[in-house]
Amino acid sequence: MTAVPLQAGAAPAGLNEAALEASQRAERNWMMAICSPSLILVGIIIFVPVGWLFWLSLFDAQGALTTGNYLRLLEQPSYFKTLMMTFKVSIIVTVVCLLLGYPLAYLLSQLPRRISGILMISVILPFWTSVLVRTYAWLVILQRRGLVNEWLQGLGIIDEPLQLAHNFTGVIVGMSHVMLPFLVLPLYASMKAIDRDYLRASLNLGASPTKTFWQVFFPLSLPGLSAGLVLTFVLCLGFFVTPALMGGGNVFMWSMRIEQTSRLYSNWGAASAMGVVLLVLTLGILWAFYKLLGTRNLLPRGLR
Repeated sequence: MTAVPLQAGAAPAGLNEAALEASQRAERNWMMAICSPSLILVGIIIFVPVGWLFWLSLFDAQGALTTGNYLRLLEQPSYFKTLMMTFKVSIIVTVVCLLLGYPLAYLLSQLPRRISGILMISVILPFWTSVLVRTYAWLVILQRRGLVNEWLQGLGIIDEPLQLAHNFTGVIVGMSHVMLPFLVLPLYASMKAIDRDYLRASLNLGASPTKTFWQVFFPLSLPGLSAGLVLTFVLCLGFFVTPALMGGGNVFMWSMRIEQTSRLYSNWGAASAMGVVLLVLTLGILWAFYKLLGTRNLLPRGLR
């Protein structure tokens, strides 16, 4: 058996692989060198405030080192009740956004681009408006002499005005309106990225439109839906303005407890401890979503 001679000017395969790896390594090092200032700045912005928050949580109001801030959260039932209210409101708002947002995103993804672009303004325009302005608008609409009660009384449906604001119902309505774009936008991006050839192939093979939706379209939209649900739920956990105004003091969430502890009682250690607990719970929820769905399924196709 005779060896095949190398062609003139051709390099051995081993040398090509080594040169390719060296080139890739040099490119990675160059990219890291470019990104290093930004990574350092982001690290400082994220980790320094979190570290300072944790440090403050270890001191009482007199500045003495203590673990009492965390023990008090376990001993007093009012903290647990407030935390449960926070999760209850966040879960209900997320479910309401799911029920409203999925059909809306599906409709927008199926319409022609020009019409869907016009309708998308109804989703984006509130997103660009101040949360405070939107909350006060809901207060005007839902109050006892607001538009809803006047219409219902004018139509003869009710005799007395309904209590729609300054209670749990008002908080759910206001927060759902604020949070809806956070679910619709990633879901819409995921739906628009679905290849329509899959749907046509399913229909050509004899599947009904309903079966095509549930067995082809819905599974492909799950990454966007997962991203929207996680984003909505996590943001609800730390929401303050809308529950404070729409709840009227009748709905007390964890963020309001933190604000009250720091502003009224100037107990920064206790407020920091509550912030650390909320941060740990949020990271735990994100970790659970990651283990359940995986990072790939938490991002729309365009962001992977």
